[in-house]
Amino acid sequence: MKVVTVALPVPLTKIFEYLIPSSVTAIIGARVLVPFGRNKMIGIITGSLESSKLPHKHLKYIDQILDNVSLFSSYTWYMLHWAADYYHYPLGKVLLHSLPVMLRQGNTAQRNERRQWRVTAAGSSLPLKLLERAPKQQQALAILVNNPLYRDQLIEYNITETTLKKIKAKGLVELCTKSSKTDNWQHNYVENSKCLTLSKEQAVAVKEIKNQDKKFIVWLLEGVPSSGKTEVYLNVIEHILKEGRQALVLLPEINLTMESITRCRKRLNAPIDALHSHLSINERLSSWLRARNGESAVVIGTRSAIFTPFARLGIIIIDQEHDSSYKEKKGLRYHARDLAILRAHKEGIPILLSSATPSLETIHNVTLGKYRQLRLTKRRVSSKSIMKHIVDLNRIPLKAGISETLLTRMKQHINVGNQVILLLNRRGFAPILMCHKCGWIIVCKKCDHYYTLHHEKDHLDCHLCNTKILIPQQCSKCESPNMLTVGRGTEQLEAELNLLFPKTKIMRIDRDTIRKKSLDKQLADIDCRSASILIGTQMLAKRQKNINNNVTLVALLDFDSAMFSIDFHAFERFAQLYTQVTAQVEHPEKHGEVILQTHHPEHPLTLTLINKGYDAFARQVLEKRKDTSLPPYTNHILMRAKDYDNKNAVKFLQKSRNLLENSPLRDKSFWIFGPIPSLQPKRGGCFCWQLLIEHPSRAYLQKIVKGIMPLIRSLPIIKKVEWTIDVDPIDY
Repeated sequence: MKVVTVALPVPLTKIFEYLIPSSVTAIIGARVLVPFGRNKMIGIITGSLESSKLPHKHLKYIDQILDNVSLFSSYTWYMLHWAADYYHYPLGKVLLHSLPVMLRQGNTAQRNERRQWRVTAAGSSLPLKLLERAPKQQQALAILVNNPLYRDQLIEYNITETTLKKIKAKGLVELCTKSSKTDNWQHNYVENSKCLTLSKEQAVAVKEIKNQDKKFIVWLLEGVPSSGKTEVYLNVIEHILKEGRQALVLLPEINLTMESITRCRKRLNAPIDALHSHLSINERLSSWLRARNGESAVVIGTRSAIFTPFARLGIIIIDQEHDSSYKEKKGLRYHARDLAILRAHKEGIPILLSSATPSLETIHNVTLGKYRQLRLTKRRVSSKSIMKHIVDLNRIPLKAGISETLLTRMKQHINVGNQVILLLNRRGFAPILMCHKCGWIIVCKKCDHYYTLHHEKDHLDCHLCNTKILIPQQCSKCESPNMLTVGRGTEQLEAELNLLFPKTKIMRIDRDTIRKKSLDKQLADIDCRSASILIGTQMLAKRQKNINNNVTLVALLDFDSAMFSIDFHAFERFAQLYTQVTAQVEHPEKHGEVILQTHHPEHPLTLTLINKGYDAFARQVLEKRKDTSLPPYTNHILMRAKDYDNKNAVKFLQKSRNLLENSPLRDKSFWIFGPIPSLQPKRGGCFCWQLLIEHPSRAYLQKIVKGIMPLIRSLPIIKKVEWTIDVDPIDY
């Protein structure tokens, strides 16, 4: 018998030892089924040992080896081990987390047959007019007549399986099994002749990347909105595909992924796959296998797609690299952008970071010479000038939270047939329900957080733990029936604007009115000019590029909280949002207008952003961060702990602090803050505390924390709390 080491998806950092017969080859990176306690568990072989410190009689035997080859490339294997070490997370969980769900469940890692919807002979001959009373069925049949669709493509065309099943019952379409094997695209690739003519700046950027396409370089493609950043990386991808190599494109959100896939499929004459959570687990496995086997030319996905193995990866592209969605908030708290850079370095390939508003960390790395910057300063289509206004809300009357200045400008834009967007980053009717007589405020008992009133759903909702209760008819303290609302959300704003603009169609877009899967359809309605006033949260602002050029006025109603937030990233995110929405009112024939309502019109960062733009704003914020020793000039690790008694969490963090303070590696630059209550001190019945650790050197910070982590994990009190460690946090 021989000993192999196996990583298991358990909350322990140790690697376990098992026995296999000497005649069996132990393949590093293969899955195995092993006994663990009273259960069976799937793990990953990480190595073999000549001998064990334990007697063989104390070791268990592997039940089954599930793979005859490693599921990991040498590059992903290195990246995942690095991630486990850097983010202080159990290796077994990291390795299994990177695999498709079906592989975690023990299914075979073989090519799966794909299911494809296609039209039948009866469907192809049926006049579409006969389905006029069923417009969704009519639309779906019209699409399938021209092009059969795999199940993972349905979401791109806004078609549901329910609709197709109804057409299938009529004998018009069928769901067929088709082999997933694709043509050898590497030898048959032909460049698309319908590509756009590049501007001078675009051509320079494409040439720079092409000339150094076989070595690791981090490129920052910074361009004003609508300057053609996507066209640049499509040209680069075509160059990569002509050489028979593959491309990975990461986007922050699924809806943006759908839009990008549609555009790439029209442009690139090669198989393109998607990888995101809206796919079935079978489709995700199929996409993963096709990428590993070299059958897909391009994979477009969200952050977890960074773990995909490729046969011949040639470039990684991170679109909207500044977006916080690239940071995982649970479990392995990795940042997909940072892992992508590590992977590109290991594979010796270029990586392109694209953004109109790069993160301050990325800008800092450009300044240090670690990244190379390419700039697109001109829009593809020239536009009229934009008027930018700051409205001082101090000591002026408001209607529905809107100043008279803004109301006047809204009427002017609507009267000439244009659309207006009002952004208010607070959904619901009102954030507080209070007794008018005694001042009692109804609070969620699980979170000590104010309930938000939702009139349309007739309930109060805690936005932290999602607890819902009925609206009280009277005060529970003094029994007064006079309950009043404090503050304003998008629901209340919509109701008030319906009174101010009774003949104007108003549309609200937030998490209460829309599901992510139906967002594209609702934005399509906006393109049809069905609404003159659009009310939304950041959900609407982030997808502004889907809206047509009929929007000429955007107003940000209440974003003062970003100026004074404890989270130092808040103002940066506001500036990125402001820059995004400003670009959406740029038109070749119309003058756009942006209005920012604020109680602090003289704030220096606000004035810099509006008068000089995002670049000047970023430089000014970086100077402030340097003066105050904040990232990227220093590095943070945040330890969080929570419990139900509000005692053990703070005790655990205090003991962790004591261990860190007594570390022999500690120097004068090592700084610890806390334990202190989290910004949300109570959530879902748990009391939340945190401990911040800081040092100017990332390597030194890792060294001191890594050295003390075994002692922290051995603390007896650790069993009484739920705790996490967040390296390079973006939420505090």
